[in-house]
Amino acid sequence: MKQSVESFSRATTHRATAPRARVRAATRPGHFGLGGLPAYLCLLVLSVFLIFGHVVRASAHEIGDFVGRYSGSAELPMSDGTKDQRDLSIVISETDKGFKVQWNTVTEKEDGRRREKSYEVEFIPSDRSGIYAAAMQRNVFGHEVQQDPMKGQPYVWARLSGDTLTVFSMFIHQNGDYEMQQYDRRLTEDGLFLVFNTHRNGQPVRRIETELLRR
Repeated sequence: MKQSVESFSRATTHRATAPRARVRAATRPGHFGLGGLPAYLCLLVLSVFLIFGHVVRASAHEIGDFVGRYSGSAELPMSDGTKDQRDLSIVISETDKGFKVQWNTVTEKEDGRRREKSYEVEFIPSDRSGIYAAAMQRNVFGHEVQQDPMKGQPYVWARLSGDTLTVFSMFIHQNGDYEMQQYDRRLTEDGLFLVFNTHRNGQPVRRIETELLRR
């Protein structure tokens, strides 16, 4: 009788502890990865993060990537339906406080006349990431400030987004109409791809696209 009780006790103990052993075996670290996820899911998540991080690094640019000299040409449509051939050049350089953009346009008329226009704007960082204010004049204290569009002067700012450096200019005409000019300069393997748009009172007026090669 004593032997039967001992045998029953050992059998009961074995049945009580067996499920726990199976549970422990099913939850061993070798079967799951970080955070309780299966190992193959962990590898998949890590791969996605690595790929995404590489894409972000590849698409992120700094002003230094745009520094250089570029030149090209474009056909400018005129109001009378004719087109003017213009030679374009641009120089982007870094300054102590930010960067400077200098661009030049040359128009040659059929009668041999040559008209040249040059522009230069220095930009300094603003409080917003990727947004630069134009320091186009100095006030009485010697500080660089924006020009006043109410006096017929252009209000200018720049934006760096991915591989594109954009310069905006806003003008207020004598009759109160406003004009927006937008220069999008996108980095390419050979230089910059320029897209220039003009809008007056929100309506498109002119669009020019051309390639500027790095010199």
